[in-house]
Order: sequence, then structure tokens, then C-alpha cells
Amino acid sequence: MTTSTLRYGLIGSGMMGQEHIRNIALIDNAAVTAIADPDEGMRNLSAQNAPGARLFSDYKDMLSANMCDAYVIVAPNDTHHQILRDTLPAGKPILCEKPLCITSDQCREIIALAKTPVWVAMEYRYMDPLQELYAARADVGTARMIAIREHRFPFLEKVGNWNRFSSRTGGTLTEKCCHHWDLMRLMLGSNPTRVYASAAMDVNHQSETYDGVKPDIIDNAYVIVDFECGARGMLDLCMFADGAKWQEIVTITGDKARLEARIPGSHNAKDKTALKAELSLAIRDTHTETTREITSDPKILAAGSHHGSTYYQHQKFAAMIRNGGTPEVSLDDGLWSVRVGEAAGQSAKTGLPVTL
Repeated sequence: MTTSTLRYGLIGSGMMGQEHIRNIALIDNAAVTAIADPDEGMRNLSAQNAPGARLFSDYKDMLSANMCDAYVIVAPNDTHHQILRDTLPAGKPILCEKPLCITSDQCREIIALAKTPVWVAMEYRYMDPLQELYAARADVGTARMIAIREHRFPFLEKVGNWNRFSSRTGGTLTEKCCHHWDLMRLMLGSNPTRVYASAAMDVNHQSETYDGVKPDIIDNAYVIVDFECGARGMLDLCMFADGAKWQEIVTITGDKARLEARIPGSHNAKDKTALKAELSLAIRDTHTETTREITSDPKILAAGSHHGSTYYQHQKFAAMIRNGGTPEVSLDDGLWSVRVGEAAGQSAKTGLPVTL
């Protein structure tokens, strides 16, 4: 194990890139030493948040400089495939933001090429309340159902408005919901077999146009997912529920009990450090339900919008680099989350279930 400073190179430094910069700054013996972004404004902001980092307008120049121990890919979704193709030959560990790529075929190509650790950044896994949900999941007995409700604010504005178009994001059911498919697989320990979805763009982005083209990303959906283990999952997504207290509610129900994590929205919170999640257990035989609050380190909460998960993810990623081992969120995990998103998108368009 080495204790020398881990040097990170960021490819992309938009909104999520800045969150990565803030959280890497909290990791012992770690520093962002290089940042590549074609947008001058984002480079200037990065210079303020990562003093001393060398700035590049082209990530290929950063790769040629060979001044990093690991790379973090935080560029728009549709660029991941080519950036990974260019970055993998360097032989350095990579943390790639979700989704891994925007199609399952692209994901499979990257899996075939990868000879170095690639960790897919599924931040939702590492939220404190969802880590506690995962640790307590056996309390439900045999899990038969998992339901995820995400009621939140619309997609935020990003550089070049790239997140307004399915051709660049992979579509909402991949871009946003890859987290949900990953959580379902993780909590159930099983792979999906069939997907059925109903979805539309009903409220958001109706009056927007970019270069004469209207956005096509959905803003609400119901999705049902069947799993090999016999359990089923359900996603309830609404991206025009800005006023909701609980942004995410994740519920696992088994033959013995129901376990539920409730996570407050942080986007408009005046004080992110005061946010408290809840975990409740409702026991079938005794007809009782107990609920406890879950708090997180205020310093970690202040560094991002994902309830500390970005920090915990980087903590584990750094440990993998220093100690060896394999990514906790694998390329195969990344592929599955895109496969389910693709299937859900196809089902929503055709009105038919899709078998995986």
C-alpha cells in the first residue's frame, strides 16, 4: 500500500465534475492535478476549485502528458464511449460517470477492451440511507417486491444543453434511471428478465427549443421489472414534483417485513447539512413499525448533492487504487443498468414488454 498523493485527472468539469473535485479534496493524500474540458468557463471554475491543477482544452493532450494516477470521466454521456476507448490504453484506473455508455452495444465493446479497472459511478448505492437499507435487507425475509419512487425537480441546465436530447443522454430511462436499475439488482441480488414501461414528456421542457429542435426527454414514467429470483420491481418517476419532501423512497417488501428508506431532496435545501433521511421497518407478524433518523457527516453533505455518496465512492475507489482489487461497481453492472434502460425505453415506445 502506498501513501503518496494520488493524482487524479478529470475529463469533463461541469456540474457533476465540480462535485467530484470537492469530494476528492476530502480524500486523504489525493488531489486533482489535471482537468480537461473544452468549455473555457468550466475550466476557469475548475481553476478556482482545484488550485494548482493543470488545465487542458482537449483530454487527449492531458492523456499525452501522463501526469495522473487515475482518471475520472465526467463528460456528457454520448462522449463516454470514445473517451473510454482513448483512455483505456493508458492502463490507469478509471472512474466513469453513469451511464457507462448510451447503448448496450457500446458498453459491450468497452468490456471487451478493458484490461484495467473501470469503476462505474453509481452514486445512489453509496447514500447513507441506502447503505443502511442494503445492510438490513435480510430483515424482510425473502424479498418479493422492490419499489423505488423518485419525485424530484426537472433536469438542470447544462453546458450546451446536451441533457435535453435522448441522442446525447441515452434517454431518461437510461440517463437518470440507470441508478434505479442498479439499486434493484443490488438489493435483490438478481438480474432482470422482463421490462414493461409507460412513459411520456408531459410537463417539462414544452416551450424549449435549441437550434430549432425541441427536447425529447421524458419527465415521468412507471416501469415494472421482473427478476430471475421471482421478485418484481417498480419504478415511479416524476420530474415535476419539485415540492416533495422525500425525493427518493426505496421500499423492499418480503414475506416477513417491509423495509423503507426515505431520502429528502437537497437541490433547493437552504442547509444541506441539516437534511435527515429515515429508515423504517414494518414487521408483519407483530403489526409494528419502527422508524429512525439517519444523519450524515455535515462536511460530506456540503460537498455534493447526493447525500455523501460521491465521497464514499471516492473513498472506496482510492482504496482500490492503493490496495489493489476490483471495482465494487463493475463494467457488467454498468452494462445491466443500460440494458434495462434501453428495454424500458423500447417498451414505452411500443407499449409491449421487453424480454432480456
